[in-house]
This record gives sequence, structure tokens and C-alpha cells, in this order.
Amino acid sequence: MFLQNSIHCSVKFQNMFQLQNGVKVLISIFFFLSMRLETSAQKETLEQHNRRWDTPAWTDTVKNPFENNAAVAADSGKIIYMKLCMVCHGTSGKGDGIAAAGLSVKPADHTSNNVQLQPDGSLYYELTNGHAPMPPYKSVLSDKQRWQLICFIRTLKPKPVVKKNKR
Repeated sequence: MFLQNSIHCSVKFQNMFQLQNGVKVLISIFFFLSMRLETSAQKETLEQHNRRWDTPAWTDTVKNPFENNAAVAADSGKIIYMKLCMVCHGTSGKGDGIAAAGLSVKPADHTSNNVQLQPDGSLYYELTNGHAPMPPYKSVLSDKQRWQLICFIRTLKPKPVVKKNKR
């Protein structure tokens, strides 16, 4: 009798183990398929990202109201940047913030020519309307604050390296 009960328990355990393995296989398949769907969504985001500076032509003519007082505006912009932008763009603006690794699209490097050569109006448009995964800041920041942020971003431009002549 003991032997029969042991065999019966062993068969039940094997069946349960097979069921658990079957569930694990189903979960693995579901996980794999969800990753494939996420990759497809990331491709769309990457394609959108490649259009980063596809801003309307009129944005090139928009003038920064702080261009004559950019240094003071940049000080205020830095405070905003450290509160809102640093998480993704990093403290130095290189796109290496703590949240950057979790994004499907790498945040813009504000020190790069790709950003620094854009007209202020183009940057203002992107900041106002957002660019996936960056949200729009139109309803979060005032016009003045958005321009201050742009003034600060301009300060992130790398300083030219001066080579010393050797005699």
C-alpha cells in the first residue's frame, strides 16, 4: 500500500511539474511576443526621432526675446533645467541622465552641433510641442521659462580648444 501511494504521489507530482513547465513555456512565449511588439513600437519612435529637426520653416525666423540678456535668462533656465531636464539629458546636457537608459530613444545631446546649430525658434518649437519620448512643455512652462531654458542650453555649447604654440 505504501508503495502504491508513493507511486501515485510521484505521478501527481510529475503531472503538476509538467503543468508548471507548460505554464512557464506559455509565459515565456507571451514575454517573447511582447518584446517583439515593444521592438516594433521602438522602431516607430526611432523613425520619428530621425525627423528630429523637421520643424516648420517659420520657426527659423522666431527670435529669442532674451537674446540681448541671455546670461541672466540662462541663470533662470539652469534652475528649470536641473528640475525638469537633467533626469534625461544629464547635468552636463549630454543625454546621459539617469532616466536615459530606460528610454527607447536616446535624449538629445545638448552640447552637440546637432542641437547647438539649430535656430532658437526651432528649439523653442521642439520644447513647446515635445518630441517623443520628450513631452510637450507648452502647458507646463510659460513662454518666458521655455526661452530661459533655451538660453541655458546655449551655455552647454563646448568651449573652443585653444592650442598653444610650442617654441
